[in-house]
Amino acid sequence: MTIKQISIFAENRPGGVLNVVQALAGVSVDIRALNVADTKDYGIIRMIVSDAEKAEKVLAENGGVFIVNDVIGVRIPDAPGGLSAVLSLLAKKGVNVEYLYAFINTSGSNACVVLRVNDNEYAQKVLVDAGMSLLTDDDIKKL
Repeated sequence: MTIKQISIFAENRPGGVLNVVQALAGVSVDIRALNVADTKDYGIIRMIVSDAEKAEKVLAENGGVFIVNDVIGVRIPDAPGGLSAVLSLLAKKGVNVEYLYAFINTSGSNACVVLRVNDNEYAQKVLVDAGMSLLTDDDIKKL
């Protein structure tokens, strides 16, 4: 139950992120979650989108440099301590969280966290066994 994350490498210059989001908007791909990590010369734009296949196609057509990773999306209570509970559980089970970012689902009382971990399969089992709700690509399309 992983979801697709697209990581795009972009020059750190005016319009770098704009070009990416305009290309996606041009083919009606909606950005569900977005994170930008930058250095002086380049940035990595990580995103969860409504249609990863369509996004990959338009990025490739526009000469984009990108990779697609499987990450975990988990619903957490949108309340103080919600994220702490997930991270505590994973830490106790020895799962290393490489990075994460979150977004709010306006149609409910949950937030959604995107997790890049060292072992997707094991982390998913830990989360499901603890009664956590994981997101699927179909869930992302319906948001």
